[in-house]
Amino acid sequence: MPKNAVAGSGDLGEGTKLVAQNRRARHDYEILGNYEAGIVLQGTEVKSLRQGLASFQDSFARIEEGEAYLYRLHISPYDSGNRFNHDPDRRRKLLLHARELRSLIGQTEQKGLTLIPLKIYFKRGVAKVEIGLARAKRQHDRRREIAQRDVERDIDRALSGRND
Repeated sequence: MPKNAVAGSGDLGEGTKLVAQNRRARHDYEILGNYEAGIVLQGTEVKSLRQGLASFQDSFARIEEGEAYLYRLHISPYDSGNRFNHDPDRRRKLLLHARELRSLIGQTEQKGLTLIPLKIYFKRGVAKVEIGLARAKRQHDRRREIAQRDVERDIDRALSGRND
């Protein structure tokens, strides 16, 4: 493994350092597509991200006036930032290609689709956000998913000969 890659970072690849991951998103939403976006940050936000001080609690993305923005991504203030610190919950602009924005505008206008941040990471020194086009799961979908997981686990146990 490359020295600057993080174990368990999925398919991020070489030269990439995972900062935070939104594990709750895959539980609450069905992810239909992924997009990589740059993110506009202020000076001390970058230092806070490098320390891993980010939280996706209730964060989402929205397209307004042809631009994509990320809301409620909490980046804690940098310890040594004093008066230069930023507002931790401010709205942040996402940088996407024009064709990706047009596609997302069309898809988010469909009923029930939203943009959810999945991960934030540094790729070759530049902060990136992976956003997912998502549809909320209903309660019965979650129950079905849990039941399916239990059945698969039982089948695996039976095939391996273990009786736990």
